[in-house]
Parts: sequence; structure tokens; C-alpha cells
Amino acid sequence: MKAINYVLMTLLVIGLVACKSTNTTTQTEKTSEKTEAKTVANTNTAPKPQKRGYNIGDVVADFSLKNIDGNMVSLSDYEDDKGVILIFTCNHCPYAVMYEDRINDLHNTFAAKGYPVLAINPNDPEVKPEDSMPNMKKRAAEKGFKFPYLFDEGQKLYPVFGATRTPEVYLLKNQGGKMVVAYSGAIDDNHKDAASVNVKYVEDAIEAVTNGKDPDPNFTKAVGCSIKTKKS
Repeated sequence: MKAINYVLMTLLVIGLVACKSTNTTTQTEKTSEKTEAKTVANTNTAPKPQKRGYNIGDVVADFSLKNIDGNMVSLSDYEDDKGVILIFTCNHCPYAVMYEDRINDLHNTFAAKGYPVLAINPNDPEVKPEDSMPNMKKRAAEKGFKFPYLFDEGQKLYPVFGATRTPEVYLLKNQGGKMVVAYSGAIDDNHKDAASVNVKYVEDAIEAVTNGKDPDPNFTKAVGCSIKTKKS
């Protein structure tokens, strides 16, 4: 009888231990699931990494590049303006060509309001001869550019901005004497047809800044040709 009781007690103890073990395992799994879910949630809501170069709100350092008239032009030359519509563009790119008239219109409309256009050719003319300084002068004359058309000699400036395309816009606003990036990206939402544009990103951004607001959106993806450099 004692032997039977001993066996029964042993079985009972084993059952209790197994049950406790199961509950502990279940609780551990639930805790693990909650932790994993929280991690995923945090990952999904984490801010996206910033792109290389200048980001929205960054102060742009002064620079000086040669204009098609042979004179040097600096960003500091615009210290009395409300801002600058800085555009990386070129001669050869079909996208840039499609935007030439619209870039002219931007300057003609907004220069008088304190936001002149400053165009910069970032391409290596040894890779694209169409983008040489003589051809820049010729193209500017053909299109009647009334804004500076600068050459990024040595391709030192465009990487500082983080530009990758032509055309690519950086709307700068004068904030206490410093030029700050307010918007960057595309000029509008239809490179093929100016008459079919629905959203004029640059114009809307200028209106927002003029009214003391932040542009929305303040960043769009620039659509155009890649900036041409020598292959390493």
C-alpha cells in the first residue's frame, strides 16, 4: 500500500511540474511575440534615413562658379533676395530640354518676387561634349536665358548638394541671412507636357515659404538624366 501511495504521489508531483513548465513556456512565447510585435511597430514608424548631401532645413554653404559670361557667381551674391531657385540642369538631357521653357518662366515670374533662378551644369564635358562651356553659351543664347548658367568645373559642387539628376531643383529660402533648403526634387509632376501639369511643386513651395509655411511636399523624386561623370 505504501508503495502504491508513493507511486501516486510521484505521478502527481510530475504532473504539477509539467503543468507549471507548460504555463511558463506559454508565457515566455507570449512575451516574445509582444516584444517582436513592438520591434516591428518601431521599425515601421522609424524615420527614413536622410539622403546624402543637403536635406530639408540644412544651411547651404557659399560657393563660387564660373558663369557663361566668364564672371564668377557666388551664392552670397543673392543675400538680398528672399531665396534662390537653384537648378542642376544641362544641354543634352531630353528631360532638361523639355523643362527649359518652364525654367525660363520660373525666372521671369519669380525673380521680381525675390526668387531668381540659378542654373548649374554638373556634367563632365569629356563624357558629354554637348555640355561644354561653349555649348552652354550657345544654348543659353538660343533659349534666351536671363539667369546665370554656371559650370560645375571639376564636379565639386553637385555631390555637396546630393544631386543625382538633371533637372533637379533646390529651392533655397533666405533665413536670417543664410540660405536654407526648403524644397528639393522635381519642378512639377509632368515632364512630358507642361499643359498637363497638375501639381507645380516649385511654385507651390515658393507660395508656402512666402506665407511663412513649410512646403508640402518638401521633397519629391527628381525625374531626369543621371549626372554624367567619368567611369572610375
